[in-house]
Amino acid sequence: MTGLEILVLIAVLVGVLVAAVLVRALAPFIVNAVAGLVVLFLSHVVFGLSIAVTPVVLVIVGLGGILGAAAVILFALFGVAFVP
Repeated sequence: MTGLEILVLIAVLVGVLVAAVLVRALAPFIVNAVAGLVVLFLSHVVFGLSIAVTPVVLVIVGLGGILGAAAVILFALFGVAFVP
């Protein structure tokens, strides 16, 4: 192996390790966001709630998860915000 091949191999290994650490750190947030989006979708399908899906709603649900989805649903039910 030449020096360049070893350098590329080390760079690839470092990249894989950094990616693994990032995925491990972000996994709970990803699960939380997906759970919140599922709750928001089921509220529309099961209960027929119409909620305006805007970037603000997606950020709230993405960061808040199920609690964020519940807050968005309550705001929409009471007509405070997120009403289409």
